[in-house]
Amino acid sequence: MRFSFKLLASLGFLAIPLSCIKEYTPVGQELLLDQTLTTLTEAFPIETYQEGLAKVQTNSLPLIQLGTIEHPVFGRTQASLSAQLTLQSANPTFGEYTQSQEEEENPSSIKIIPENEKVTSVYLELPFFTNQNDRDGDGVIDALDADPEDPTSNSDSDELTDIVETQAGLNPLSADSDGDGILDHNDQDNEGYDNENTVYEVDSLYGNPKASFDLKVYELTYFLNALDPAKNFTANKVYYSDEDYFSKGFYSSELSDERITLNLEELRFNYEEDDPETAEVNETTQVETRLSPRLRVPLNTQFFQERLLDLEGSEILKSNGAFQRAMKGIIIQTANFSEDLYMLLNTQGAAVKTGYKYDKYNTNGTEEDTDDDVIEKVKKEFILSLSSVRVNTLLTSAENSFVAQQIEKSDNGNPTDKLYLQSGRYHGKIKLFPDQSESESTILTNLKTKNWLINQARLVFYLDPEYANVTPNLLAPRLYLYEYENGAPLLDYTADNSVTTTGGNTNKTVFGGFLEYDDSNRPYRYTFDITKHISNLIRNESSNFDLGLVVQANIEDIALIEAVKSHGAEALIKYPRAAAQNNLGSVLIGSATAENNPLKAQLEITYASF
Repeated sequence: MRFSFKLLASLGFLAIPLSCIKEYTPVGQELLLDQTLTTLTEAFPIETYQEGLAKVQTNSLPLIQLGTIEHPVFGRTQASLSAQLTLQSANPTFGEYTQSQEEEENPSSIKIIPENEKVTSVYLELPFFTNQNDRDGDGVIDALDADPEDPTSNSDSDELTDIVETQAGLNPLSADSDGDGILDHNDQDNEGYDNENTVYEVDSLYGNPKASFDLKVYELTYFLNALDPAKNFTANKVYYSDEDYFSKGFYSSELSDERITLNLEELRFNYEEDDPETAEVNETTQVETRLSPRLRVPLNTQFFQERLLDLEGSEILKSNGAFQRAMKGIIIQTANFSEDLYMLLNTQGAAVKTGYKYDKYNTNGTEEDTDDDVIEKVKKEFILSLSSVRVNTLLTSAENSFVAQQIEKSDNGNPTDKLYLQSGRYHGKIKLFPDQSESESTILTNLKTKNWLINQARLVFYLDPEYANVTPNLLAPRLYLYEYENGAPLLDYTADNSVTTTGGNTNKTVFGGFLEYDDSNRPYRYTFDITKHISNLIRNESSNFDLGLVVQANIEDIALIEAVKSHGAEALIKYPRAAAQNNLGSVLIGSATAENNPLKAQLEITYASF
């Protein structure tokens, strides 16, 4: 129970020695004994209003959305990406020497020769979000662990526990780590198993991860300016979700056209050549490079030969600005899905990697003797990141007519009986103490006169049973409340420092907003603890009676972006960035439903009174 300072102060004289109380009387003692606290909960009405967005800013999102999915309530969303490519450093050198050094005749340095750089491979890499959460530290990720809380569990059902196999360099997920037909507990030689292999759990895939689809990459011919020309280049330019450069014809060369099926395993690449000096080991059987699971798409090598390596030393590569005006970027499109698949991809590590070989003069360690000198082919990699301007195009189907009706009600000043919430498209406006007049709410005035010690104030929103059959992984796992007018987080959010290790988007457990399940394991409601916010309203320390309610993809991200409302006079609003980072949604029971409806959205205050 949360006791106020006021209560402690009223009881505090008990700690004072009796000799210091000059007028202590039995009457005072009787008054004190009568002050018995009783805890009660009372419900108060709120009002829910439906709002929609015509478009949302997508050039500052910390992830990439790609793919297509049909939501049974909100319709189809198709996501593509247009992105600049960024030099990691200006005026790059390919090979060992700059182009001007290669072209100079320098008899004193026979090592400097024309390097003849040649592109051998180009891959677009878009990593998945992954985790290796292992709460019990037994070497098995929680998603695959027979008991994530017990290191002595046995996930592969052999005669060795997970922790014993991990410590012995065996595979705790296979009873026969090296696949030789002898079970681990009987095998004296498991050298065939590489214990450096990593197992990942891939997050943020919606639909069927086994679906196949076409992935196409094109050269972008539209310059994505980072600064806004309309504002004299003094502010960052905002790009919205309806920007579709492909349909507008801003593309040219097709750089890739691949039929894709996702590989969710660690990617491993062996050495290309065997080192003759290590006769006992064949390097071509050894892993040289390991990558976390990702989309890895081959691109046109000749394009990057001509537009990148052949330009070494040119003005185009002298700065990022010059490079991006010449090679404006790429467009990534998906199509022809065998089944729906919507992917959230990690911008960390998203890149175009160009592998190339070049000629290198090798003296074999004998600088004075040129008889054993050779010119050999050496390989290198040059990385272009996608770390500059990225614009997610999010094309959605026509507006749901039921949602349109709720928006029309709200535009006319009427609260709604349902509340449709979808990331980046639909959100709610919640009015606390809705009987507020020009002066003050009658409910709030009455609250101020009560001698209540507020234990908890929470907002409760119930899922609409009519939509209970929505695929569970398409329901919003978490919602977020914020101050509607300015987008700022509530004090309850800021004060909540609770953390968990159960997965992403699970911190701030006191503040809440999680999708909760009933005793039959059916999703049924979301609750928020807004005790501090309500207390501030009662004490006249806040006037934020209107709250925004959105789908939340990352509870730690409270940055704001711009969005344009689909209805109403004030079109441009501040919108939580994390509310535009997936395609999930939920339908809630609103406030304008029957008075006796137990699922009606409401404010509940639990308090202690004398």
